[in-house]
Amino acid sequence: MKSISLIQFLIEERRAGRINAELSLLIEVVARACKRIAVATNKGALGGVLGEAGTGNIQGEAQKKLDVISNEILLEANAWGGQLAACASEEMEDPQPIPDMYPKGNHLLLFDPLDGSSNIDVNISVGTIFSVLRCPDGITEPKAEHFLQPGTTQLAAGYVVYGPATVLVLTFGHGTHEFTLDREVGSFILSRRDIRIPEETGEFAINMSNQRHWEAPMQRYIGELLAGKDGPRGRDFNMRWVASMVADVHRIITRGGVFFYPLDAKIKSKGGKLRLMYEANPMAMIIEQAGGAATTGRQRIMDLQPTGLHQRVPVFLGSKKEVEVATHYHVEADAAV
Repeated sequence: MKSISLIQFLIEERRAGRINAELSLLIEVVARACKRIAVATNKGALGGVLGEAGTGNIQGEAQKKLDVISNEILLEANAWGGQLAACASEEMEDPQPIPDMYPKGNHLLLFDPLDGSSNIDVNISVGTIFSVLRCPDGITEPKAEHFLQPGTTQLAAGYVVYGPATVLVLTFGHGTHEFTLDREVGSFILSRRDIRIPEETGEFAINMSNQRHWEAPMQRYIGELLAGKDGPRGRDFNMRWVASMVADVHRIITRGGVFFYPLDAKIKSKGGKLRLMYEANPMAMIIEQAGGAATTGRQRIMDLQPTGLHQRVPVFLGSKKEVEVATHYHVEADAAV
């Protein structure tokens, strides 16, 4: 079978009327930047990119050197091409405007430049997550409020996982597709088209060290999974937890499963752990387009009206039937109060 490059795929999408030339070029630019991040990541200790940067991001988290490098690569790559009105990064408090010396486009780009960066130093897969929105009409200098659009308005979403292979997973709202970087020719090649996540699964990903802090419905749900075939579910479940969202989600995209980062007593005041705009929304779009489900445990993630650029939410996503069971337990518990 003839291999299809990312550029060929994007041209096909344009000809089918699903994307315009500006969005196509934007995805090409992001993919090219991610290839540079992959090179920096692959060098490891030899590239002098491991360890702490000695700075903190807007969330007050210590930044790794590669966090800063990846952020700069994405900002630089997207500054001059003319596809963007502005971009926003998990690593920066405010949106980054496009410099006046360059043409501006009609899109807004949001990204988590290096998700799972706490795993870099131990050589575990990390990744980049991104989301594309349309810039509101008549806005030439986008501010934070112009990014605050529900996930349902996303024009595109994707992630790149830097692991044994560098893999791009992408959706424009017409299915979820996977591209693998052919290092010899330097191109992303279509490796799976129209991915489908099994509705049922026997595998779940969650940070069990937080169990004592969870709400009662989450305790109930995970308790049933841990009870296995002797419990109410009548079958055994396996647990996986990489602590790198892109790696955990990519496993679900590859073979099914569910990923949970529920609300707990430690993070309740923040609203959750994961960022709605940079992680939850793009991953929700990717998962839904592959036939899965994505909720906060109480409602569909992509229906949320964002209230802040760095807003946090609980995340339940993956195989549809298990997400539905866990969500039902939370809604049921709320109704009983």
